[in-house]
Amino acid sequence: MTEPGAAAIAAAMTDAPVSREYRSGSDPRTLRDALGCFATGVTIVTCLDRAGEPIGLTANSFTSLSLDPPLLLVCVAKGTASAGPLSEAQHFAVNVLQTQQQPASITFSTRVEDRFGCTPWALGEHGVPVLRDSLSVFECARHAIHDGGDHFILVGEVKKATFEAGLDPLLYFRGKYRRLHFD
Repeated sequence: MTEPGAAAIAAAMTDAPVSREYRSGSDPRTLRDALGCFATGVTIVTCLDRAGEPIGLTANSFTSLSLDPPLLLVCVAKGTASAGPLSEAQHFAVNVLQTQQQPASITFSTRVEDRFGCTPWALGEHGVPVLRDSLSVFECARHAIHDGGDHFILVGEVKKATFEAGLDPLLYFRGKYRRLHFD
């Protein structure tokens, strides 16, 4: 085999996809990596705590559930500081982020004390913090809460939904923020 041919084969082998497998009881990181192969949008879930202070967290486990009645769900890690207020709140908002809101996503995913300080927001019609310039916002009344292992599943009845058709979504795939690329 000539040297150029060997180099081409080596390069092709380096670029070949690597298949990995998770089985029950295996390394949880492998399962997390497998779940990360599902591209998601990025949201910030917000509400007011008992003292009337805005709280929120970044979440990508969000989906529509029903059109009649209009329900959505978001999964919240039980160990977060925002979990208690979100599980108690009668109303909450799911703010679907657009590409320019990546800094807010990062802020709301860390232990920063004042998450709302650098993020433009206002109270929505249902008394919950709504992030300005979001791709879409769903103001919800709490419909149900279900156990989900180390998370709880917060189901909301959509009371108001707004969206900006001209904005692009902030996406998350394989542990990195992504953007849509149209041909």
